Amino acid sequence: MAITMMSLDFNDSRSDFAALTPECAVSELSRAEQGEVIEFLSARPVHTVYMAGLIRDHGLLHPQNRGSFYGARNPTGQLEGVALIGHATVFEAHTENSLIALARVARNCKNIHLIRAEEHSIKVFWQYASAGRQPRQTCREIMFEMKERPGVTDAVGQLRTATSNDLEKLLAVNAAMAFEEGGSSPMQRDPSGFRNRMVRRIEKQRVWVLFDGNRLIFKADVVSQTPQVAYLEGIYVHPEERGQGYGSSCLRHVCSMLLQSSKSLSLTVNHHNQKAAEFYTKTGFAFHSDYETIYLR
Repeated sequence: MAITMMSLDFNDSRSDFAALTPECAVSELSRAEQGEVIEFLSARPVHTVYMAGLIRDHGLLHPQNRGSFYGARNPTGQLEGVALIGHATVFEAHTENSLIALARVARNCKNIHLIRAEEHSIKVFWQYASAGRQPRQTCREIMFEMKERPGVTDAVGQLRTATSNDLEKLLAVNAAMAFEEGGSSPMQRDPSGFRNRMVRRIEKQRVWVLFDGNRLIFKADVVSQTPQVAYLEGIYVHPEERGQGYGSSCLRHVCSMLLQSSKSLSLTVNHHNQKAAEFYTKTGFAFHSDYETIYLR
């Protein structure tokens, strides 16, 4: 996989932020604020599904969030930004001041593995969060969205949700995919946590698989789900079966079922992976926005 290092040019920062407002006050969010936070995140559900899904699954305060949720408020107390700061750091800011204020909190977090956001806002965030740190690598990504249920005509055999019997196969494939995308393996960084997260995902019936005997042909993970959006990752087709229609048929079935409970679906693909982009477009996804992920050392 090709990796592009980010050019730290902050002159092209996000143009659709509200005009500069008085400085925001940032504090860790409490359980009492959960309803307000969910409402705030629902304004742009495709961009905020990861945070919203974690809150719906675990609440604002839970070890499985692998970080802490912070809110940025203007002098009148109105919420202008929310960020999950931790292993995977993501944020939603409606003003530039709230973005900067949240970034300054992230600057003091030493266990960040990655920061992911829209391409036009991550540069500003990184300017104030970097504190002299250098990215290990940076990936440009394309976010795709599907709103309409795709036509499903082809049979896909024994496509099903995964069970605990599939755990070892799924761990191996997900670890390999994570290494290819981000340059490090969760099997080495956090083996017990990685295993526990996959167990919970299987228990929630958020992993879809197709096996041929003992060989995994297809899989797709639903990383986060709300009534507005389901976010997919880890879509895999066995190398020997690619180009034969298994992947598109399975993915159409999965998407059709997920769209019964969520209004749209989203996923991201590396900017350089043209074959994957064509695959998702053929399946029924459409371009939504440009993203970027910064991986830290």
